[in-house]
Amino acid sequence: DLPQIKHQNPEPFTAMQSVAVVALALLESVSAFQAPALASKAVRKAASPTMFSEGDIGVLPPLGVYDPLGLIETRDMRRYEIMEIKHGRAAMLGFLHVIALKAGIVLPGELSPSLGVSFSDVPTTCFGSLEAVPTFGWLQIMLFTCMQETGNSPFAEPQTDDKEAGDIAIEGWVRYDDPEVKTFKLNAERQNGRAAMLGITGCLIHELLGVDALYPTGGLGGDAPPTIF
Repeated sequence: DLPQIKHQNPEPFTAMQSVAVVALALLESVSAFQAPALASKAVRKAASPTMFSEGDIGVLPPLGVYDPLGLIETRDMRRYEIMEIKHGRAAMLGFLHVIALKAGIVLPGELSPSLGVSFSDVPTTCFGSLEAVPTFGWLQIMLFTCMQETGNSPFAEPQTDDKEAGDIAIEGWVRYDDPEVKTFKLNAERQNGRAAMLGITGCLIHELLGVDALYPTGGLGGDAPPTIF
């Protein structure tokens, strides 16, 4: 008979499963918040294969027009482009949040006066800070997200077909008249967003493996790398 493997302490594994479920639910909810204007055009003519070409925003070396799955010929690429910009912006904010927590930057005051939770009480880990926010706080975040998506927020306008992808800025935001400067800024945003999506995903995976989000190999102090398995 094969030897039986006994788990000495199932609690950490169960907790890790719960954290993973929460993370996947949050990642799934991001794609669920799409503007109604986009959802109403779900059945749209497939994009032309020549929609993207060298020199377009986001089409950069060394890959250029990189489409190994052939999605350009079969999908509404404008929607995908808007989603990429949106997720990139959210990832940049998320990655800056991780850096701020690790740098010890904490907002003053209380996160929830009714529950007696201060911002200084929030852990510096990704999932720890996620769980520390009260339910009503997350409801406020989701409400603000919905307002941003639908254009009912004073901080953003709705994404419409007559605007460029990602253009939801209200009056007062900087507009660049120089085409070269504008192209550089938009490409920088696109590339930084792509890097941030990889970065925040890496931080979450590090914590799921049980190591530090930013310093999985032991940190800058020269400590020995922690044991993952």
